[in-house]
Amino acid sequence: MSALAARQTAFMESLLDDERALPDGWTQRHAAGLDIYRNNYRSALVEALRATFERTERLVGEDTFARAAAHHLIMHPPSSWTLDLAGAGFAETCQYLFPSDPEVAELAWLEWSMHLAFVACDARPLTSEGFLESAGDFDEEDWAELRLAFKPGLKLRDTAHDLKRLWSSLDIAGKLPEIVRLTEPSSNIVWREGERPVFITVSQAEGRALTAMMDGASYGEVCEALVAQQGAEGIALAGTMLRRWLCEGMVEAIA
Repeated sequence: MSALAARQTAFMESLLDDERALPDGWTQRHAAGLDIYRNNYRSALVEALRATFERTERLVGEDTFARAAAHHLIMHPPSSWTLDLAGAGFAETCQYLFPSDPEVAELAWLEWSMHLAFVACDARPLTSEGFLESAGDFDEEDWAELRLAFKPGLKLRDTAHDLKRLWSSLDIAGKLPEIVRLTEPSSNIVWREGERPVFITVSQAEGRALTAMMDGASYGEVCEALVAQQGAEGIALAGTMLRRWLCEGMVEAIA
């Protein structure tokens, strides 16, 4: 490691750790300057988290959010060159800090996923018409082997709360959050529609099917799993979910 790189590393370690000894040759004047820089650095990161997790802050309150953000940034200092990624892992931090309030981590995951969808690479969705044109002469084997490529930035997660209602209740500061636990766990899918990140809630079975296809499973394999789980209803769900993915613009291409 070069002398310059070593000094830069020492500076960043001192910046992130209040208890760390000052780099060699530093005086109290340097220490005072570092305190100012450290405060500005952390303030900028906390503000970046506030901008990304606006509804999460409204849910837990400003002071509580500030403490959670500071904890996250101390335990998981950002390593990217852009503030866009400062919130990476914050949902997991919320899961650790708010174990009795799992809706906090779920909402933080939703906001982070929508943030990632917004900055994801542009991709033109495969339309229903385009899909039918490509699949018009598929035989049974072709359908069984069908694999799909999904749009960049698409994320999903199983959740236990009605995130649509919670999201809407927190659209304006000062409104009381509507925290409603679902009777059955569901999955929430996040993607970008044009320039706007959006999400929908679907059954957990559909969420697992989508996860499998995103991981490379074929449509036939997914159909078999759905039928094994739900019997004849699985066949209907397989067709419904494929139409939904196409109509909502989640699919980029036939893989």
